[in-house]
Amino acid sequence: MKRLRAVPAAILAMLLACLIAVYATRESGNRPELPAKNTANAGTVLDSQLLATANQMAALAETSDEQNAAREALRLADHEVDQAFASELRQAAAYRPPATEPLHDLIERVNQMKFQVAVEQSRIQQLAKQPSSDATNQNAVNQLDLANAQLALDQDDLADAQQDLARQGGDPHSAIERALQEHDATEHQTAQALKGANASPTATLVEQVRTWFSLRSVDQKLLAAEQESAGQAKSLSERHNQLEKQSELSAQTGSQADANTADQIAGLHRLSEQRRTLAELDQRIQDCQQLAGVYRDWSGLIGTRRRAVLHLLLGSLAEILAILLAAMLANIAIRRLFHTKGRQRFHQLQVIVILTVQLLALGLILLVLFGIPNQLSTIIGLTTAGLTVVLRNFIVSFFGWFALMGKNGIRVGDWVEINGVSGEVIEISLQKTVLLELGSSADTGQPTGRQVAFFNSFAIDGHYFNFSTAGQWLWDELQVTLPASSDPNLMAEEIRKLVERETEADVAQATQDWERVATRYGARDFSAKPAVNLRPSVNGLEVVVRYITRAPQRNDVKSRLFQVIVDLLRKSSGNETATV
Repeated sequence: MKRLRAVPAAILAMLLACLIAVYATRESGNRPELPAKNTANAGTVLDSQLLATANQMAALAETSDEQNAAREALRLADHEVDQAFASELRQAAAYRPPATEPLHDLIERVNQMKFQVAVEQSRIQQLAKQPSSDATNQNAVNQLDLANAQLALDQDDLADAQQDLARQGGDPHSAIERALQEHDATEHQTAQALKGANASPTATLVEQVRTWFSLRSVDQKLLAAEQESAGQAKSLSERHNQLEKQSELSAQTGSQADANTADQIAGLHRLSEQRRTLAELDQRIQDCQQLAGVYRDWSGLIGTRRRAVLHLLLGSLAEILAILLAAMLANIAIRRLFHTKGRQRFHQLQVIVILTVQLLALGLILLVLFGIPNQLSTIIGLTTAGLTVVLRNFIVSFFGWFALMGKNGIRVGDWVEINGVSGEVIEISLQKTVLLELGSSADTGQPTGRQVAFFNSFAIDGHYFNFSTAGQWLWDELQVTLPASSDPNLMAEEIRKLVERETEADVAQATQDWERVATRYGARDFSAKPAVNLRPSVNGLEVVVRYITRAPQRNDVKSRLFQVIVDLLRKSSGNETATV
């Protein structure tokens, strides 16, 4: 008993703890600290990992504030990649490969093909400007077509030579241009990912738990993206410092060295390129730092959402604990209420009430966990069909009770026969009928002391006989063994007359009842007169008498007939006795 009382106390304590936690999480707070991850990317010359990360994070943006942060992150990452492409394209244009034998031959071939293409283009322009007459028109057209065909062939050779040079590392400008084309082709994919983004549902406890863990995963990814951007900014800063030192050293060396004008001009060009690269690196560092700040602010938004979802989750847990506590207290109150009224008398009602309270609590908890089903009509239909199959006997018994309460039904105190069991009706409820058994067909009317219960479905699925209503007639029979000295035919006729005289009133009433039924339903007429038959037996001849009687008076009528038949046999045989 003490353990039972401790359970509501424990539930109450957990409920109070949940309510305190709900109150504590009502305000938005700072994002929780996460363990640092060493995901800093040193970066390569054309590293676009920051943009790829921004694209991945943009697909996770749900609220409008998060989408704004995702757009800003995309803009900064895209600007950083554009600056990197601009720097590398300018450096690739001024790139001079080492004069190794394979690259040297390819470079000479490319230069030669460029010169030849330029010469052919100039010749085509001259041929197109020449005046043509009727005599020379066809010749000029043929020369122009031939020059165009040769130009197309040389341009194809030049493209092939440039591809060979780029494949062997002698033309980085082409590789950078291809990377830039791929970047431009995938530039608009994230805008489509941002369309139609909605916050995750948090109406039920299951959705709240799922959303809370999902936001935790997003927060970890944002932290990794922030560290990646900070690492990229650090790497670019180191590269900026190294290039700045090289630029200062080159400037000092160039100012001290005695060189011709061409070398001075080339040195100034190199210094100018280095200054441009330093400016672009400054912009890229600033973009990376701003990008890290955007991810930091975005993580703060996620932390706010996680706190709000935690607030809802604790509220749902509090609702479940409140339902459990209410159910436990209701069960205790019901048990005490029925205990004071008598446990044995109201035991069934107590069980039903407790089961109802428990099912109601279970339904409310399921609603808190999963919410209202989307396909409510379908679920209700399937549930109703399943309950109909499972509870068929209960449903048929319920409607059978209405059939038994009708005009031709049964009442308490009637003598009936149900499924071969005869007895007096002592109880009729919504689900069952209880009989006090009155013995077998041989000794009908003698109680056995047993109570037999039947589901009321017999009123619809089966059949029953009620011997206490207007149609309570039945055929009964008795057997009499005649003495050997008597005339069997004469004795049988005498017995028939006695039975007719004793059952005359019943015959008249039964005939009247049957005629009324035959007239209403168009059935044939019935005869209620007694019938007497002779048949041989081991002891001689037997007289079998069948007669009509009312079911309640069956034993009385049979006893009276036996008495008058025995008196008749004694008179006819003198001192001889008859066997009945």
